[in-house]
Amino acid sequence: MEVEKGKGTDVSDVQGEDDLDEEPGEEIESAPPLKVGEERELGNSGIKKKLLNNGIHWETPEFGDEVTVHFVGTLLNGIKFCSTRDNGEPITFELGEGKVAKGLDNGITTMKKGERVLFTLPPDFGYGAEGRDGVPHDSIVQFEVELLSWITVVDICKDGGIIKKIMEKGERNERPSDLDEVLVKYQVTLAGGTIVAKTPEEGYEFYVKDGHLFPALTKAIITMKRGEKVKLIVQPKYAFGDKGKEATDGFPSIPPNSVLNVELELVSFKPVIDVTGDSKVFKKILKEGEGALVANEGAAVTISYIAWLEDGTVFERKGVDGGQPLEFITDEEQVIPGLDRAAATMKKGEQALLTICPEYGFGSVVAERDLAVVPPSSNLVYEVEMLDFVKEKAPWELNNQEKIEAAGKKKEEGNILFKDGNYQRAGKKYDKAVDYVSEDGLFQDDEQKQIKALRISCWLNGAACSLKLSDFWGAIQLCSKVLDFKSYNVKALYRRAQAYMKTSDLISAEMDIKKALEADPQNREVKLLQKTLRQLQVESNKRDAKLFTNMFAQMSKGSSMPVKKLKVEIAEPEKSEEAAATERECVAEPSTPSEDRMAVDQS
Repeated sequence: MEVEKGKGTDVSDVQGEDDLDEEPGEEIESAPPLKVGEERELGNSGIKKKLLNNGIHWETPEFGDEVTVHFVGTLLNGIKFCSTRDNGEPITFELGEGKVAKGLDNGITTMKKGERVLFTLPPDFGYGAEGRDGVPHDSIVQFEVELLSWITVVDICKDGGIIKKIMEKGERNERPSDLDEVLVKYQVTLAGGTIVAKTPEEGYEFYVKDGHLFPALTKAIITMKRGEKVKLIVQPKYAFGDKGKEATDGFPSIPPNSVLNVELELVSFKPVIDVTGDSKVFKKILKEGEGALVANEGAAVTISYIAWLEDGTVFERKGVDGGQPLEFITDEEQVIPGLDRAAATMKKGEQALLTICPEYGFGSVVAERDLAVVPPSSNLVYEVEMLDFVKEKAPWELNNQEKIEAAGKKKEEGNILFKDGNYQRAGKKYDKAVDYVSEDGLFQDDEQKQIKALRISCWLNGAACSLKLSDFWGAIQLCSKVLDFKSYNVKALYRRAQAYMKTSDLISAEMDIKKALEADPQNREVKLLQKTLRQLQVESNKRDAKLFTNMFAQMSKGSSMPVKKLKVEIAEPEKSEEAAATERECVAEPSTPSEDRMAVDQS
C-alpha cells in the first residue's frame, strides 16, 4: 500500500463523520497538545487517549479515509485478544465503518502520522453487551495503536458516483477552473484490469470547459492540485453509461454500464482569466510572475510581445529579437483596449497569451501596423511578457500636500478628457482625484478648505460626465454628495434636476429648480431648464388625462351619457390663468437647455 504523506481535505469533503454527537478531536485540538505519557479523555465520550510516541506534521485523518495501522487489543488485566503485530502485517480499513471497534475509529481521527497511543474504550465504544471472542460482555478494552499512513478519500459528487483516493498530494492550494488549460496523465481500466484508455507518455492537454473522454475526468480535475496523483472509481453514469464506447486508437471497447478505475495525475495547468468579464479578452498565463503585485491602472509598464492574426500572420513585434520594448501607461488609451486591460493584471516577469476580440482590438477599421495590415473586425493574439512596471502611488503612500497636488492633477486630466469628449475616462479621473482627498485623510484645518473644494468640484464634474453617458442615477448620487455639503449649490441642483427629468421624476426636478432659483434668481440656464420642465409637465398631464379617460370608459361601458360627459371634462380640464400662460410660453418658445450649459468646473 502506498504511504500517504499528509492530509489536506476539508471535513465537508468526507462522508460519514458524525458517529458521535461531539467530535472527540475537537477538544483535543483546542487544548494543549498531549505530552508523552499524558492521558486525556476525548470530549465527553469516555474514550481515553494516552500518548506513547509523538507523531509528525499536524494533519490527522477523517472519517471516510483509508488508514493503515498496527494495533494490539487487550483487556484491562493485560490479556491480549487481537494483534496485527503477531504476523507483522498492518491492517488497512476505512474510518467510520467500525471495522475494529467503533471507538477506535473516533480515536484514530485525533492521531498524526507515526503517532503511537493507548486508547481505553468504554463498553459502548468497544464491544458492548455482546462482547466478542476473548472479550467478555460489557468489558472495558484497550488498544495500542500506531498510525502508519492514510489515504484521503473524497466522494466528489456526494452520491458515490466518483470516489477519489489521493495517492500523492499536490503543490500549493491552487486548483484549475473551467477556463484553464490542464496537462494530465491517466490510465483507465475495467474491473478486470483491461486497459481501455491511456495518455501518451508526455500526457494530454485540454481546456477544462471543453471536457475530455468522460464527465468524471473533468469533475475530478477541478478538485486536484498541481502534481496531485489520485485513483478514481467511476460509476457508469459519470463514464459511458448504458451505451459504452466503441474500440478506438488501439484500445478495446468499453461495455455498457461499466465501472471504471482511473489512475490520474494533474501534471500542470495554465490559468486562463476572463480579463474583461464578457469573454472577449482571455489571458492564459504561460509563466507565473514574481510576487503578488500586478500593474493595475495608471502604472507605467514595459512589455515585449509578438502579435498575430488568427491565420498566423504576424503584424507587430516589440522588444523581441533585439527590438525596443513598448512603454506605456495603463488606462490611458495608449494601446488597444484588450492589451491595456490585460497588462494591468500582469505581474513582473509574467508571460501570457492574450486572445482579443475586435471590440477590444482595432474594431471595424483597417489598422496598418509595422509588419502587416490588420483587416477590419479581426481577432488578435498577443504573446506578452511584463518586463517591468512602476505602480502609481496609492493615497496612503502620500503626505497631505502630495495628496492635494495629486488630486488637482487628476482633476485637470479629467477636464482635458471631458473637452475631448472622452466622458468615460474623464469620470474615472474625477473618481481617482476624490480618492486622494477622501474624508478618511487626517487633514489640517488650513487644508480642509482645499480638499472640500476639490471634492465638490470633482463630484460636479463627475455628474456632468454621468449625464453625458446617460447614467442618470449616477449623476443624482454625485450631485447629492455636493448638496450634503452645500444645500444651495446651483450647479448641483441644476444637474440633479436634469437627471431627475430624464428619469421622469418631475416633482423632484421641480423642487431642485425652485431651490436653484432661490439661490440665483437670474440664472439663465436654470430658467431655460424650468421652461423645459413645464413643457414636460403639460405633456405628462395630457398623458394622465388620456389614461384616466380610457380607464373610466372601461369601468362605465353600460352608461354612455355620463361617460361621454366625463370624457369632455377630463379631455378639456379647466386651466387657471397661470397654467394657461405657462403652456403658451412653452409652446411659443420650446427652448431645450443643453446638458452642458453649465461648464465643467475648471477652478
